[in-house]
Amino acid sequence: MPMDGLTLGFIARELKKELLDGRIEKVTQPEKDMLVLLIRAQGKNQRLLLSAAPSFARVHITRTVYQNPLDAPMFCMLMRKHLQAGRITGIEQLGGDRILKITVENKDELGDSAPRELYLELMGRHSNLTLVKEGRIVDAIRHVSGDMSRVRQALPGLPFILPPEQDKIDPAAITDDGLLSRLQDLKGPLDKALAASIRGLSPASAREIAFRVTGLHRADIRETDVPGIARAVCAFLKRLPDMDAPTVQMNPDGLMADVLPFPYLSLETSLQRPCASLSAGLDDFYTGRDRRDRMNQKSASLKKLVKTILERDEKKLALQEEELTAGAKIEEYRIAGELLTAQAYLVPRGAENVQLQNFYDPQGGMIDIALDVALTPAQNAQKYFKRYRKARVAQDLAREQKEKTLAEITMLEQALFDLEGSETEQDLSDVRLALETAGLVRPSGGRNGGKKRPKAPESAPMRFQSSDGTEIIVGKNSAQNDRVTGSARGGDTWLHAKDMPGSHVIIRGENVSADTLAMALRLAAWYSRGKGAAVPVDYTLRRNVKKPGGSPAGFVIYTHQKTVMVSVTEGEIAAMRRL
Repeated sequence: MPMDGLTLGFIARELKKELLDGRIEKVTQPEKDMLVLLIRAQGKNQRLLLSAAPSFARVHITRTVYQNPLDAPMFCMLMRKHLQAGRITGIEQLGGDRILKITVENKDELGDSAPRELYLELMGRHSNLTLVKEGRIVDAIRHVSGDMSRVRQALPGLPFILPPEQDKIDPAAITDDGLLSRLQDLKGPLDKALAASIRGLSPASAREIAFRVTGLHRADIRETDVPGIARAVCAFLKRLPDMDAPTVQMNPDGLMADVLPFPYLSLETSLQRPCASLSAGLDDFYTGRDRRDRMNQKSASLKKLVKTILERDEKKLALQEEELTAGAKIEEYRIAGELLTAQAYLVPRGAENVQLQNFYDPQGGMIDIALDVALTPAQNAQKYFKRYRKARVAQDLAREQKEKTLAEITMLEQALFDLEGSETEQDLSDVRLALETAGLVRPSGGRNGGKKRPKAPESAPMRFQSSDGTEIIVGKNSAQNDRVTGSARGGDTWLHAKDMPGSHVIIRGENVSADTLAMALRLAAWYSRGKGAAVPVDYTLRRNVKKPGGSPAGFVIYTHQKTVMVSVTEGEIAAMRRL
């Protein structure tokens, strides 16, 4: 679920415990709407992630090391100026709502110590991260102009105004009588009544509170003891700080479905697992989803271009195949020319057609040949020979072009698969570079102001470890496939989904155990276009895999392979990632 006020309250208490009085050592901005602070606190370094992304707005300590842009954005540079070397003196949630305030004490240009406030608003598409000094906005990660909002702007130099308060009760200031006055005039499901009355509750949190105080999954407020409900809800909210027990909710396939600040009795308790901290759970839950969402946005234009080229090539292939199916007519031209040459004496001058004996017919039948009345029999024969030669050249060209088109289609289909699996900017760069090298897309422009941009480092493949400690390497795109296979030793085992785009998988070492092979087969099946649904997977020794000279990235030929039909679920792959 999105981070609501209830969950933010637990995170605020966790961050206060872990980071208060910590020193900000480094500030980075890996994404346009994300800031990461490296904080030295309690003798260790912690990375605090602050995200104002519309779909994944959140705040938590993260273990993930994000790739930063080669040139720091202006917002990042400004945050470094005001926050770096500063000390965190306060962390608090405001009014029980989805707003976190972090106070940082730091010196200004004159060496005087002055506080700055960093406000993170977790409001869906209205989420924002704003740095404030002396009541005025230093800068916001998302600018809001007067054209965008007449109520509240977020621009440097303007006074900072908190979002308008909802007409709901602050959980920290709730009273029995105050809640009762709200609830007694409402009707319908109790959880909806609670969400409409108490600030910062998501539907899931409201359902949990309703279940806790009634024991029912769907209680109607009119059918309950409203004064008793009000007292029970207030008592529950006051106990919240002592209920800290971060939990991960799993789905039946073994995948993370949600992260909870404490076990939710309204959900299936057998699928809930404790986690080290709320930050750790949120980090595991959001990081992959956030990365996939961002990569889908960043790769959208390239995907569209690849699909357009693929559609064009598929139409071209249909025309080439149509050209090749006309091969039967080519022989008819040759036969007509030879029969006219051999039996010219039987052809009347000026005839529009003639029937001649077909020497190439085992039955010795007759063949009807159309003629140009303005030409002699010999000239008609030469005309047929000319048409034969022209059609033969066209067919040879069509065959050659078809092979080229099929190779392009294979590369484009692999590129689409690679784009779906891209997790970093480096991965996207690998895919684009392979397409540029093949001449399928135009170079993206490697110069900026007459200077070459620094070359991005090579992207890294995925690495897994089997139960016996054997390393399994999985390429995420064509460029990585080349590197993974190229660096493998002859005795390593090589795997790939049969006849479809997919990852090259390498098992390091010889004498591979059955469990390790089974794991690698499942990885090869999952990281393919088949997505693990009854996928045929080939495997052989690396020494049997060859890359022809001049072939595109990721293309190989191999021999002595064995083929196994494999099915695997996303839950099984997630379990392998955790090994």
